[in-house]
Amino acid sequence: MKQGLRHSNRALREWVYAADSPLHGTGLFARRPISAGEYIGTYHGPRASRNGMYVLWVCEQEGEREEWVGCSGRNLLRYLNHALECNAEFDGLDLYAITDIAEDEEITFYYGDEFHEQL
Repeated sequence: MKQGLRHSNRALREWVYAADSPLHGTGLFARRPISAGEYIGTYHGPRASRNGMYVLWVCEQEGEREEWVGCSGRNLLRYLNHALECNAEFDGLDLYAITDIAEDEEITFYYGDEFHEQL
């Protein structure tokens, strides 16, 4: 359960930082240890109507209707990289640790089967 909304870079900087990644370009790293199940932050930015760099797609469900909605990342979470064996996952636009994450460890999530099949 979220204790406090973290979507601004100011609030996120206590938890994460961006740096060169051994996986790809710039990555997102833990500034402090993060426990499995802990809320990290919320992906934040304007809605996106097409795919592009830093766009996160989430499925919003309203009753029986599902709709894919894009968010063009404007905060530090835009630097998350893909990994098959990831340590975080999104619930909507909220990011949670799924394993314990050590200080200075890169935070990654699984982009989805569609992305993985393109590799």
